[in-house]
Amino acid sequence: MGKTTYKRLKGSQSFRQRLLLSTLSSTPIIIDEIRADDMIPGLLRHEMSLLRLFETVTDDCVVEVNETGTRLKYKPGIIMGGKNLVHNCALTRSMGYYLEPLLLLGLFGKKLLSIRLKGVTDDPKDPSVDTFRNAALHILKRFGVPSEGLDLKIEARGVAPEGGGEVLLTVPNVQTLTAVQWVEEGMVKKIRGWTFSARVSSDFEHSMRFAARGIFNNLLPDVHIFNDHKSGPQAGKSPGYGITLVAETTAGCYVSADTTVSCGRTDETGEVDEEKQERKPAEDTGVEIASWLLQEIEKGGVVDSTHQGLLFILCALCQKDVSKVRVGTLSPYGVETLKNLKEFLGVTFSFRPDPSTSTVILTCVGSGLVNLSRKLS
Repeated sequence: MGKTTYKRLKGSQSFRQRLLLSTLSSTPIIIDEIRADDMIPGLLRHEMSLLRLFETVTDDCVVEVNETGTRLKYKPGIIMGGKNLVHNCALTRSMGYYLEPLLLLGLFGKKLLSIRLKGVTDDPKDPSVDTFRNAALHILKRFGVPSEGLDLKIEARGVAPEGGGEVLLTVPNVQTLTAVQWVEEGMVKKIRGWTFSARVSSDFEHSMRFAARGIFNNLLPDVHIFNDHKSGPQAGKSPGYGITLVAETTAGCYVSADTTVSCGRTDETGEVDEEKQERKPAEDTGVEIASWLLQEIEKGGVVDSTHQGLLFILCALCQKDVSKVRVGTLSPYGVETLKNLKEFLGVTFSFRPDPSTSTVILTCVGSGLVNLSRKLS
């Protein structure tokens, strides 16, 4: 065995992607100066939880963190996948934070991945579990991922700060991903929505649905928003409500917007947040998300700004063939993803602005990642 050479990185930015790309490309990494100058230095709770998650789905990975948490040494293992896995997510971030890397790891595993995540299902920071189920999974199918075995079941809701939610994710394995030519956006043909309320009155859902429909009904006839009122153990441990809206186009693109309002969020001192006294009415939340969805549609592109990172990673992992995709305004997360892909996989994208629609067409040649651990059937 030769000496392991590590790629040296600095800082806490794009920690999740660095970990993911390091694992997929089998590149050992050392990250120094993780929040070294911060009041609370080192890795945060959800980042430690993400490391534990990577340990759960891979075999033989080596994780070394120094006492202050400001330095991480990570040697990736073999992605195993496996059934009946369970992971308790840190409650500082919702499951959206953990699901994106999990989806991609699962595809290149040795066995089918079936994992139960416990914690916060919805928060305002990360995409909601409804968004994952109804938008992100459709993006994977574009790249040749079979829809059989690809599923996300929401078994219980959990809102910050206490969580208590539960989802079951299953991801099939692939040999390689198929390159895509995906520039056709199409016109919006229908809008579907999902509201939920947990440990609060279902009137909140009714208000959000009514307000959101008020905006869409003037624009297109096919709008349907489903409700999901939870009580008892399925409602998790904290009160809150939320809404997810997804627009489907004639060309099979899915554009999403979502948010969650947590009614019991406390700040660091344990005092109930000021937000509680001045929370805006649920109608305003409905209007806000409906307007945000319309803005996302207006920006153009085959995915919304939340899913740009996922789209670029999928393009970069494809077989050695040209992928071509259209996006609206590049989001900061999208730009960060492009930098990381160049660093880890050596994949560079070429840009061509399309002034007529103010969108950008990106082209790249995939890195040709092959799932070697999967048995050739």
